[in-house]
Amino acid sequence: MDTTAYLFDLLKIILPALIVAGSVFYLIRQYLEKEQQRRLIELRLESSKTTLPLRLQALERVTLLLERITPSNLLVRLSSAGQTAPEYHRLLLQEIRAEYEHNLSQQLYMSPDTWGEVKAAKEHILTAINKAYHGLPQPQQSRGTELAKRVLETLINEETDPTERALLAVKREAFGLF
Repeated sequence: MDTTAYLFDLLKIILPALIVAGSVFYLIRQYLEKEQQRRLIELRLESSKTTLPLRLQALERVTLLLERITPSNLLVRLSSAGQTAPEYHRLLLQEIRAEYEHNLSQQLYMSPDTWGEVKAAKEHILTAINKAYHGLPQPQQSRGTELAKRVLETLINEETDPTERALLAVKREAFGLF
């Protein structure tokens, strides 16, 4: 009986010690998890201080790109006076591609969907210019002013401005940053 009393006394000591140790382990584990979450939030906050201005700048540049390749703005900026339709056609396509290539790196700072809208707008404008050029009665003998007029007519007949949708996507993304 002496051994059972001894085991019972030992159990009275070990069982509370195990309960206390388990509680301490649980509390320490919870504390460490909370601390890890706090550090993660601090890292994200610090990261956003760096990346937010870059992302906003990229969205600004893409907005400028879209405004510059909008056909009405593009045709005003690049005068068709004194140029043949083939020369003006080449100049328009070259300008759009140069603007786009100059801003290619901005896609790193925006969502793939938004960049896809920007790319689709550029392709739509290139297609509209090509259609207008090939829709001229005699493209090789036409003047640049005729091509500019045809481009504007082509885009007026469409329901939406090709860059409008992309600009809305850029604005949505910019508003989502705040």
